[in-house]
Amino acid sequence: MPSRHYKNLFTVMRKSPLLFLQTQVLFLTTYIDWVIMPFMTKLEGMYLPVFMISFYMLIGASDGFILPLFKHIKIYRIYAFVIILDLIQMASYTLYVYDEVIFTYTILSIFTLQAITFEVSRVHTIDFMKEAVAIKDYLMMRSFIVSGAIIAGSLSAMLLDFIEIDLKKTLWFLGALGCYAVFIELRLYNRFKFVIQKRATQIKRQNSLLQEKFKQ
Repeated sequence: MPSRHYKNLFTVMRKSPLLFLQTQVLFLTTYIDWVIMPFMTKLEGMYLPVFMISFYMLIGASDGFILPLFKHIKIYRIYAFVIILDLIQMASYTLYVYDEVIFTYTILSIFTLQAITFEVSRVHTIDFMKEAVAIKDYLMMRSFIVSGAIIAGSLSAMLLDFIEIDLKKTLWFLGALGCYAVFIELRLYNRFKFVIQKRATQIKRQNSLLQEKFKQ
């Protein structure tokens, strides 16, 4: 039965701490963005001209041109940037109370940077996941988590709008969820950094052994 592949994916995810942490981060960050996305779209129509909306779309679509610039970047540095972005995003929620226009521009700028960072991290994470899971399974798992987070976020936004929850309260909820996401991102950052440093140490040790053999 094709349905057994779902079980296989989640079995692999539970066996790999790195993959498990990454899927949590991916789900939480995507969920948060897609809860707030419909509200931001509404604010865009009220405060932003078509020119600026198109400008953000243009920048967000440039990830394919930007990726080669980060070909040799260390994955943990990408997650350090993700953490900074999330902290700025949570702090920017307070702007909604003071100025909705600045709030809208700030959130859209963060969304644009997140979209680019999302693609950069996806490419670089494959090198780490190929040891724990087949590339096809990893990409399938990633798509599954993203789709689940988008659906859950969209349904949550619909529910919040239906029961007329104030956006200010929604932002408080998303801020609390964002704090938890940052905590997991810090764990993921440390794990990636540990793995990279361990690999670098092993390579240095192997090079030293080779040099000793050549000297003999």
